[in-house]
Amino acid sequence: MKTICVIPARGGSKRIPKKNIKDFFGKPLIAYSIEIAKKSELFDDIIVSTDDKKIADIAQQYGATVQFRPKELSDDFTGTGDVVKYVLNSLAQEDKKYDFVCTIYATAPLLEVKYLKEGFEKLKNSDAHQAFSVTSMPFPIQRTFKITQNGRCKMFTPEHFSSRSQDLEEAYQDAGQFYWERLSNDFTDVPFGKDSIPIVLPRHLVQDLDTQEDWERLEIMYQAIHQDRLNRFMKITPMQIRTKDENN
Repeated sequence: MKTICVIPARGGSKRIPKKNIKDFFGKPLIAYSIEIAKKSELFDDIIVSTDDKKIADIAQQYGATVQFRPKELSDDFTGTGDVVKYVLNSLAQEDKKYDFVCTIYATAPLLEVKYLKEGFEKLKNSDAHQAFSVTSMPFPIQRTFKITQNGRCKMFTPEHFSSRSQDLEEAYQDAGQFYWERLSNDFTDVPFGKDSIPIVLPRHLVQDLDTQEDWERLEIMYQAIHQDRLNRFMKITPMQIRTKDENN
């Protein structure tokens, strides 16, 4: 079985400029996705699809192969699926064909190898089309509400206003880290339906990255998980930390 990893990395991020290569604890953000793909040893090829030369240079520096995408696949409206199809079709013209593709977002520094491997193992041993990262919702969706045009509240399911949280069915959401696909079949349902296998990640490993607030929260989460390594990176020893605390 041949597998390929595709990392889409467009250069035109607006809310967080140059998000995909912004420095994140000493490395460009995209470097984490490339490194975790390499560390997993799951892939025959790791391709970064981009429209940006600086992203391309960094991707090559960290060991990925780069494919430049056309302008029509580099706007705000192009879906990831179209980008992945372009990569696969281009490589097929070079007689490179694959059994599985895994899309990893360039904004997933919290991704761990064990979840990538779990997704691949569960998918290849099933008849499903996709296995992808999910996480549980932090609050029961049955008790959520919207704000109406006149500034009032309206529950989506008012019959659950008095329901206890523990009596409500747990809900999950797309974690936005990786998506394994079997290339020998197609979806017969929506992507979040019966053709997909959810790989459940703990919530402390999941963070959207669309705003500056998201970025700051991601920094806090990463620092909490990797404090020992960050201390070494910043050349701070536990003794120095204790001394600093005592002097405050």
